[in-house]
Amino acid sequence: MTDSPFTLHTPETAPEASRPMVEGARKNFGFVPGPVAAMAESPELLGTFMKAVGTFDQTSLEMLEREVVVLTVATYVECHYCVAMHSATLTRQQAPAELLAALREKAPLADARLEAIRQFTLTVLTQHGQVGKEEFDAFFAAGYTRRNALEVVMGVGTYTMSTFANRMTAVELDPPFVPFAWEAPAE
Repeated sequence: MTDSPFTLHTPETAPEASRPMVEGARKNFGFVPGPVAAMAESPELLGTFMKAVGTFDQTSLEMLEREVVVLTVATYVECHYCVAMHSATLTRQQAPAELLAALREKAPLADARLEAIRQFTLTVLTQHGQVGKEEFDAFFAAGYTRRNALEVVMGVGTYTMSTFANRMTAVELDPPFVPFAWEAPAE
């Protein structure tokens, strides 16, 4: 990691309260992802993030819808690590290549329902949660519910933690995610 004051922890070097989480990530991924290694400095942040991810994964949103929320947040915040990691996730899940390309390019999605959740997520982000009637109507017209609207807020909050931490700690991509490297498109 270049020019970062943060340590990339291992299960052996992490603060004691972070060690089980770091070891769990190593078992889950086969290595300790850079963001986990860096966030381990704060057991509270790492624990909160991991619990929030687990809870977000249990929402009524389908996996693909959750990944649209995550990648919308990641591209908006311009978190290179999150975009690469979640691009790898979508590729493993055999998501359509066009969907992944559009998400990475911050472009409209061909699937109207997924585009509705992408737009709603952007509204939550850009308007700081102040969603107007038109935006709600479009979201609900796509078949989403009030519950789903609040689940989007959960996703935004969860992944804002990690995207901000990743940018602050300047973690480099781990080798499995290098093929999915991303730079923000010129706007």
